[in-house]
Amino acid sequence: QLQLVESGGGLVQPGGSLRLSCAASGSTLNYYSIGWFRQGPGKEREGVSGISSSGGSTDYAEPVKGRFTISRDNAKNTVYLQMNSLEPEDTGTYYCAAAPVYFRGSAWTRRSSYDYWGQGTRVTVSS
Repeated sequence: QLQLVESGGGLVQPGGSLRLSCAASGSTLNYYSIGWFRQGPGKEREGVSGISSSGGSTDYAEPVKGRFTISRDNAKNTVYLQMNSLEPEDTGTYYCAAAPVYFRGSAWTRRSSYDYWGQGTRVTVSS
């Protein structure tokens, strides 16, 4: 059974950076596409970024394009989300999710597309 654990969240000032990690155990991540989602206060959970199993294909939601970078190290069974130029609107709980499929189009943004979820890590962007 694949288990995912997010880490790296915290409090950061606007304009700052954080790197989130999604570490897997129980199975190799090599065959899974990974998505990062976030849920802000009073908001729906939304897709932020996705990456294919090989790392050769990545996608980003419009609000984070140019600021966030998703990457993976399959040897370490870990996926990362580098977040730069953080804004207060980026505040929320960030979750990683895994699915043993290759996503086409916007399928990576749908929560129902994923089979496994982590517990989340909290990100607060505030001065």
